Amino acid sequence: MKKYGDRNVVDLSEWGRPFARVVARYLKEKPVSVIQVTNFHLILTIFCAWLIFEGHMIIACFLLIVKGVIDAVDGELARMRERPSHVGRYWDTVADTIGLIAIMWAFGNIFDWGVLFTCAMILATLFQYSLFNHYSVLMRVLGSGDSTSRVDERIRPVAHPWEKQKNVNIFHSVYLLFFSWQDSIISSLAGKGSKGLAFELTVSSFLGFGMQSLLIFGLAITQNLDYLPELILGINMILMALVLLRSRI
Repeated sequence: MKKYGDRNVVDLSEWGRPFARVVARYLKEKPVSVIQVTNFHLILTIFCAWLIFEGHMIIACFLLIVKGVIDAVDGELARMRERPSHVGRYWDTVADTIGLIAIMWAFGNIFDWGVLFTCAMILATLFQYSLFNHYSVLMRVLGSGDSTSRVDERIRPVAHPWEKQKNVNIFHSVYLLFFSWQDSIISSLAGKGSKGLAFELTVSSFLGFGMQSLLIFGLAITQNLDYLPELILGINMILMALVLLRSRI
């Protein structure tokens, strides 16, 4: 099953998915679980945060690109094995958020952002990721693609035969406690959307980690990482407003 089913859309954040599919094919018959892949990219992200703390910006930002590719492997592996997982979906979100906080805290320490400004950067990035995820999930529904993620996660899902309902309940509760507020805010801001949602998906995909990691690496190699706030709080917020405005017209 393809991520977006029969929909041929331009997802700028998916540039690394062909590489992820190669890795997923290699792992398909190996004794490596999807959760283990998610755990690995979380560990890699925390390692990148440590590298930033140590001042190794270029290698850290390059490894964030690698992390983005690995982040796509778990979903591809689940689809290839035809074993989607609610636990995996929720844990992937938790792991991504932990990694984001670690990375932003490391940047905040290097550039002396201060606690409040660092928290603002984290919140802005979370909303940008949520906006992309919102339209990504809607596009999957339209194309009869991967249905593990849902726009409204308030209803507790029924566990697949290969996962335990108890684990699904735990991770679902964690998701509702820490992440459902993002979904609610984005859903309330978003309108009915344009025909086919192609505009919203493509523009918001610029805000996905795949594209953002490339831009951050570009800032690193040009020694312009001090412009990271302008990217996240400036350019990205303008694109976010553009998508929400188009979705309501």
